Amino acid sequence: MTNKKADTKLAGAIADLERECKESPASVRAHHHLGLVYRQAGRLEEAAEKLEKAIELDDQAGESYVNLGAIYFEMGLLDKALALNKKALAQLVKPAQAHVNIGLIHQHRGNFQEAVSSYQKATVHDPEFGMAWVNLASAQIIEGDYQGALGSARKGVELNPDFAMAHNNLAVALYFNKDYTAARAELDKAIAQGYQPESKFVEALEQEL
Repeated sequence: MTNKKADTKLAGAIADLERECKESPASVRAHHHLGLVYRQAGRLEEAAEKLEKAIELDDQAGESYVNLGAIYFEMGLLDKALALNKKALAQLVKPAQAHVNIGLIHQHRGNFQEAVSSYQKATVHDPEFGMAWVNLASAQIIEGDYQGALGSARKGVELNPDFAMAHNNLAVALYFNKDYTAARAELDKAIAQGYQPESKFVEALEQEL
């Protein structure tokens, strides 16, 4: 789908949902989904307003808490983002995304042990959630748990074979586990997918080959 067609489709979805919210102001679904498409369109403040409305109408709307928390994270409102995702944990049957969001907040703040714990909880709730494994590997590398990072990074690549960062994480984990040839192969895959690795890492790896 071309960008023009995608923009037209998004504008149509917004118009339909705005009309539905006006005609059915008590519809949690309409406010929630309008918030999502506003976010997709980059209209974050309006997206937050609609998701807040969905929560006002239904304080058990776990997905609205998660998405509103993600928007606040994008806006740099980390305390609000953390509080909303914690509320979502009590509402959702499948809270993996909320755990990942909490992990991202901890990682952004430099609290890597807490980030690792949150990502691990996400993988327990949903072992097939690829981004949880990718983020877990990143945090484990920073924490110096290179053996743990290797397992997480392998799982991240398995579930996200077309995600450049997943291959880069595996390359770094392999490097710290002294498997330099395999690390170079994974780094090449990351670069082929558009990733720009840190020059210091590339130089360090080249020195070992």
